[in-house]
Amino acid sequence: MMLYPAMSKLISYIPNRYMLVNVVARRARQIAEDAEENCVKLEEKPVTLSIHEVADGKLDASHMDLTIEEEPEKV
Repeated sequence: MMLYPAMSKLISYIPNRYMLVNVVARRARQIAEDAEENCVKLEEKPVTLSIHEVADGKLDASHMDLTIEEEPEKV
């Protein structure tokens, strides 16, 4: 099965594949959490919805906080 929309279109919004995976995964988790909180049944999987948001230009790397939070040291 091929990826739709094409990777070349997705890469035009997100600079590299690694960041694309991170952005799509993070957005998919947000979609899933929002749907669960609001008891909404999704028509498509959260990852699919997230990929389409990127392809439609609604989501790019600037929309996401990609920083990694460090856990405080345990004493």
